[in-house]
Amino acid sequence: MKIRKAVIPAAGLGTRFLPATKALPKEMLPIVDVPVIQLIVEEAVESGIEEIVIITSGAKRSIEDHFDYAFELEQRLAQAGKQADVARIRAIAELARFVFIRQGEPLGNGHAVLCAREVIGDEPFAVLWGDDLARANPPVCRQLIDVFEREGGSVVAVMQIDEDQISRYGVIAGEPVGGRVHRMSGIVEKPAPGTAPTNLAAVKEYILTPEIFRILAETPRGQGGEIWLTDAINQLVTREPVFAYEFVGDRYDPGSKIGFLQATVQYALAREDLGAEFRAYLKSLKL
Repeated sequence: MKIRKAVIPAAGLGTRFLPATKALPKEMLPIVDVPVIQLIVEEAVESGIEEIVIITSGAKRSIEDHFDYAFELEQRLAQAGKQADVARIRAIAELARFVFIRQGEPLGNGHAVLCAREVIGDEPFAVLWGDDLARANPPVCRQLIDVFEREGGSVVAVMQIDEDQISRYGVIAGEPVGGRVHRMSGIVEKPAPGTAPTNLAAVKEYILTPEIFRILAETPRGQGGEIWLTDAINQLVTREPVFAYEFVGDRYDPGSKIGFLQATVQYALAREDLGAEFRAYLKSLKL
């Protein structure tokens, strides 16, 4: 079945970026001049996604506004003869069909995914996090869709992590089946040093079958009183095949300060309108 829909949980508080995120959602922080969440949506659309469900909260109204039309702004830009800007901002609202659902309580990322159940229906779908980026060709989401179509099961994006960092992630257990693909037997959340089953951390995104909704609906609250997606995936592997895929690309975590800076530099260097001048500036610093 074709993957047509994606869920983007974006209801978190973004406390690591206070005071900037006191009034501005962390997903709206710009990488140069494009909000992080727009880059994530563009990745999904480039991967073939047609409908995007964004899970927000009461403080995230600006995300909804960003993906809506802005008639007054377009009109003023048009009157000023800035047709290129009109086309650029209008294209944002036309990237995909958008559905916005508010997560009434902060009950975890598993609960956020469960909020999209009625919109997704009984079909497989993608999950992309609202503060996670990767520069990849094809996009990571497309890579996972290709694995799903080939293997016929849910797929988790993973990457190799150094031993001294592994305890910060959910780490998969499983066996390689070839072609950067692993058959999963579970996920160990933030394993203690020296206890991780592999060095492959679950990062970036997922392709999930609708069975995950039935599991999430039955999953009790775990750490912090929240419903965790990893707990549900540990149940999913007992019911149907689940695979992990070592994606190809450079991943950034703009939800952290250093990751945000790294992403800004790399995306700026890749820009045709900025790259050469910015590269020359960085070289002039002689760090």
